Amino acid sequence: MNNALLSLLHLTDPNLPIGGFSHSAGLETYVQQGLVKDKSSALQFVVEMLSQNLRYTDAAFVSLVYEATKKNDLEEILRFDEHCTALKLPKEMRVASNKLGLRLMKIFQPSNKDELVNDYALAIKNQKALGHYCIAFAMYASTLSISKEDTLSGFYYNAAVGFVTNAVKLVPLSQQSGQEILFEIQDLIEELVQQTVTPDIDLIGMCCSGFDIKSMQHERLYSRLYMS
Repeated sequence: MNNALLSLLHLTDPNLPIGGFSHSAGLETYVQQGLVKDKSSALQFVVEMLSQNLRYTDAAFVSLVYEATKKNDLEEILRFDEHCTALKLPKEMRVASNKLGLRLMKIFQPSNKDELVNDYALAIKNQKALGHYCIAFAMYASTLSISKEDTLSGFYYNAAVGFVTNAVKLVPLSQQSGQEILFEIQDLIEELVQQTVTPDIDLIGMCCSGFDIKSMQHERLYSRLYMS
């Protein structure tokens, strides 16, 4: 039995009860403004979110924190947490990242009991860190002996599934169209994993500002199904 594989499946399970289903990452704004309206535009949204946003933000932090966890370097992890906070300009995205991170830790830490994660949790309690989802995800993947490539593959895929699930509900799309999108982005995810294994720190934060704007506009939509 491959425990690392089972741990990865558990960590990336879209049904993990951390509240991910409540957040659309600005997609609801794109749909209400008529910018995402069919399978083609939904595919474009997913591709751009993965390659022009997550690659330079959360996925990069997953890669960096994974290595910092292997070195047992809490101070470096706290610096990445602060950097991640600074890059999440929309309040809704900061709050979402914090809530997802804390809930992930609540689920995994009682069984994992990792001392470094306990120290990170204490830093959050003492308001020395915010507790981002991508940081907690990377720390657990590293301590559970999941390979870095598999960690990044799982992170990108989990994000993609969330975007597709939301698009199916919001556009709406057929379930078949949603699955076709997931098939079509497999090569992209593989490419992004290789690009993120050793991220360029100088490029972190080089994301598409349009996503931040749509996330900010989400707060003032006439009606909302999602929290972000």
